[in-house]
Formats: sequence, C-alpha cells, structure tokens
Amino acid sequence: MASQTPTVTEPKPLSPAPALREVISAELPDIIALRRDLHAHPELMFEERRTAETVVDHLRAAGVEHKAGLAKGTGVLGHLPSTDSASETVVALRADMDALPIEEATGCDYTSTTPGVMHACGHDGHTAILVGAARVLSKIADRPNGVTFVFQPAEEGGAGGEKMCADGALNGATGGGLGKPVSRIFGLHGWPNMPLGTIATRPGPLLAATDDFVVTVRGEQAHAAYPHLGHDPIVASAHIVTQLQTIASRHTDPNDALVCTVGAIHSGTVNNVIPRTCQFIGTIRTLKPETRAAAKEQFFRIVEHGAQAMGCVAEIAWEDGYPATINDDAMAEHVFDIAKDAVGEGKIEVVEHATMGGEDFSYYGHHVPACFYLLGLHTGDPATEPTPQLHQPEFDFNDDAIATGIEMMCRLALAKA
Repeated sequence: MASQTPTVTEPKPLSPAPALREVISAELPDIIALRRDLHAHPELMFEERRTAETVVDHLRAAGVEHKAGLAKGTGVLGHLPSTDSASETVVALRADMDALPIEEATGCDYTSTTPGVMHACGHDGHTAILVGAARVLSKIADRPNGVTFVFQPAEEGGAGGEKMCADGALNGATGGGLGKPVSRIFGLHGWPNMPLGTIATRPGPLLAATDDFVVTVRGEQAHAAYPHLGHDPIVASAHIVTQLQTIASRHTDPNDALVCTVGAIHSGTVNNVIPRTCQFIGTIRTLKPETRAAAKEQFFRIVEHGAQAMGCVAEIAWEDGYPATINDDAMAEHVFDIAKDAVGEGKIEVVEHATMGGEDFSYYGHHVPACFYLLGLHTGDPATEPTPQLHQPEFDFNDDAIATGIEMMCRLALAKA
C-alpha cells in the first residue's frame, strides 16, 4: 500500500491529442483484463488491500497523482490537474471497490478465488471503469477541468463514502485530498435490468435512505398450558409487526414511498413453553428526509406502546443507515446532455420511479452537487430474457459495457457545466 504522502509523476499527453474513443479503444483490453483480475480476487469492506494496491499501481503507471490509506486504510484518491492553470473547476468521479460475502456460482474462467466472497454487485466493473477513465484522461492533452478519482471502500454497509468525505476526499490538497477542491461529483452503477449501453438517471431522489432495526420484546416466561401466568412476547411481536405496516398505509402520503420490512423473527425453543423474549429485525426505506424522520418516530411509538399493551417491554436498536441518494437537478440534466454524445438519445432513459435500494454515494451529495446514474448491462431484452440480478451468486458484470462507462466518465470530466 502506498503511503498517505501524495506521489506525483508528470503525465505524458499524446501529441497531437487523439480522439477520445481511440484512446479508450487502445486501453480497453487492459481494462477488461483488470476487471477480471479484480473479479477473481474479491475483498470485503475495509479489507480491499489488494484492490487498493492494484488501483495505485495503475495510477502510478499513468502518471496520476495519488494518495492512499483513506477511509480506515483502503480508500484511494487520484488527481489530474486541469491543463488550464486558471481553471478552478474540479470534477470528481467515484467508484466503489468492495465485494460481498456470497459464494460465487457464475462458472466463469475468472471466478472468485476466495471462498464465500464474490463481486456480486459489479464493483469490479465500477473500479475498472474508473481506472480506465484515469488512464485515458492522463493521455488527453486538453483538460479544461481538474479531475479527482475517488476509489472508496465499503459501500456494502460500511459507509465508505461517508468516511472518504470525512477524510477530505472532496476538499482538495489543503483539506486532506488532492488538487483543488471538488466542484461536482458523478458515480455510476451497472444495472442488469437495462439494455446494454443505456444511460439512465433522474433529477431528485434516485435511491432510498436505508435504516435498520433490531427489536427485542421481553415478556414473562410461562408454561404453554397456562398463558395467563405469563406475558407472551411472540403474540406481542406478531401484533407489532402487523401494526408496523400502518406506517406506510396510514401514516405516509400515498403519493410518497416507504417500505417497512421485517426480515427475520426469532423466539422460543420448544412447543410447550411461552418464551421470555422474541426478537425481530428489519429495515425501513424512504426517499424524503421528512418522511424518514416521521417513520422513525412512528416506529418507536408503535413498538413501545404495542409491547406495553401486551404486558411486555420493547428494546429497540435503531441504526441510521445511508441517506437517500438525491441527484442535483442541474447535474442530472448535465448527465443526460453528456449521454447524448456518448450513447445517443435512443439509449437514454429517465428513471420513472426511484428504487428503494440504497447507496452511500448519497454522502457526497451532502458536500457538492452530485449525480448518480445507471449503466445498462443486459445484452438481450430485459423484459423477456431473465438475467442474474445484483447480489445473486450468478451475477457478473458485462465487459461489453466498460467502454461506454469509461467514455461517460471521461466526457463528464472534460465537459463544462
């Protein structure tokens, strides 16, 4: 792992500057090989040491200033200055690097070499695309904007994006990062339900806030034949779980979006004993900050009063998860404008409804104007040809989407907004 001290090697632009797609085409075989290497060597959140070292090696070889050791040790920044010394604009591009604790079942030649760990969410593709963008941009002679490359750990639950921000990734060299402070930021996610090469996003909320809970309901243990001598935490929990659905159906505007899911419930050991405790876990997803706050308040009220009504008490462990990913309106329109040149209007989609999945790209948007967009991966017709989805053991990033991803990132880096 490189040290925290920035390493600078002067880039060597080609002269005359070749067309963007020519440079991408020349770099593409190496980037596909990199993607497959990362896929074969997945690492869980905050353990992305080999991945970070590989990224640093590529940045160094491309003459890109870099800094490692961020976000608990595995975050990496790269930076290319503008070729216009008077420019104050810096465009940040972000990729996530971590894998998931899933046993791979793709059967591909470059399958995971780590049992029980795989790149089931496409972060190998995201990282390879951003490395490709850094390599390509280092060879472009005219860069009107500075470019900061953000390689973050721990998107899958560790809030690596929040930690990169806390370490100054967007603040420029005087605030813990590199170069001048970031003016705007973009990130992408491979999307298996969209046709190959399609670019999609929307102004406003794109992904949900993700809050999690663990509830332990404590009653009084008793023989199953004498329930009147105890207080049944299972019955209390059953009533609470049912009542929690009213957060969406009776306490939230029907035109808003909210999901409350109880994903597991555990209690008891035998059939003839009313147990002392019952525990259930779940998640609440929302799109608006005010809905998020109201849902939390209503959740606590339902759980605590519901347990009390049944002669029990409830202990709530609440974890504030990622905020909603809310795209800046102007930056979303900018992505659409850039996509017209990169893929053509026929491959641009406006996401009609926000997805209730979560993303820690959301944290960057609290500091600078931001837009997160989707990159289509499906080679057939998503409506008629099923394909492995994100977080499934059969999922693999589509290498045919890499060139489009690199071009989008490069165009966003070079364009004025």
